[in-house]
Amino acid sequence: MTFRTTFLGAAMAVAATVPVAAQELKFANFTPPFHTVNASVIEKLNADLTEATGGSLTVRGYHGGELGAGPVEQYVRAVQGVADMVWGLPGYTSQQFEKTMIVELPGVVPDDQSGADSLCNAMDEISGEFPGTVPIALWTSEPNIMIMKDKAIRSPSDLSGLKIRVAGATAGKIAEALGATPVQMPINQVYNAMQTGLIDGVFTGASTLSDFKLDEVADAYTLGAPLGRLAFFAVMGQGSYDALSDDAKAALDEARGCGLGNNAETAWNATATEALENARADAGNSFVDLSEDEAQAFVDAVSNVVADYVASVGGEAAFAAMQE
Repeated sequence: MTFRTTFLGAAMAVAATVPVAAQELKFANFTPPFHTVNASVIEKLNADLTEATGGSLTVRGYHGGELGAGPVEQYVRAVQGVADMVWGLPGYTSQQFEKTMIVELPGVVPDDQSGADSLCNAMDEISGEFPGTVPIALWTSEPNIMIMKDKAIRSPSDLSGLKIRVAGATAGKIAEALGATPVQMPINQVYNAMQTGLIDGVFTGASTLSDFKLDEVADAYTLGAPLGRLAFFAVMGQGSYDALSDDAKAALDEARGCGLGNNAETAWNATATEALENARADAGNSFVDLSEDEAQAFVDAVSNVVADYVASVGGEAAFAAMQE
């Protein structure tokens, strides 16, 4: 037996005893670690993958914009490989997600269905809006409410001329239909914008009261108007996905999808419920809970928004699928 044969045999024996190196996926989070997305998506995904792979595939969250500042650029970070996974809002780049954002419009998600399921139902119609990535989860927020500073809103006329922050194009059309001036900006800029008077308020979910501390700058809330909701995505760069082993891909494919999206949406709703309870308990806040008659004025004002938007993006098939 030659030295080379002996050496190769010994090397192969040693290699067989060495466990496969663990792979850690980088998940870019533009919010602090206390945000709802961390436990409901990032930590949930890590726990599921760790268990499924015996620890050979894990997920680590990089919080507070550690992998790059600015939520608008999240999607690009996944495509370019700056992060393996990201989460974000389609509304921040509305032109890319024209059909996906139909789910944000009032009345699109049936009362007995989650937004996550509506988006899952429409994947055949909207998948083309996620180039260069593999969707990990899609979901929606709790229904939007009016979160205002020094302005109690009881009718559409109360919104006339007010500057309202919106996340994207769909919410912008709703704000315009109600007579407000939409101002599009990322949610992490809203606190300062409300505090300084740059905007009068925001149409968004109550979860932002705790996730982004908007309870510290808002003092007037209106509930019951048809304002739709927000959509969210978590995606993985196609290059990162392709680099996984077959076993790792199988584990990820089992962990991602509708179940993870619904887990996130359930958490968003729970955060919103708790945040609203806390806001109502604050004597410094005023609440307007619209009666059915009062809400009808808002319904009438936005009645054409859904049909007009769906037609403008050729989204009839996506709209129908979301309502299945």
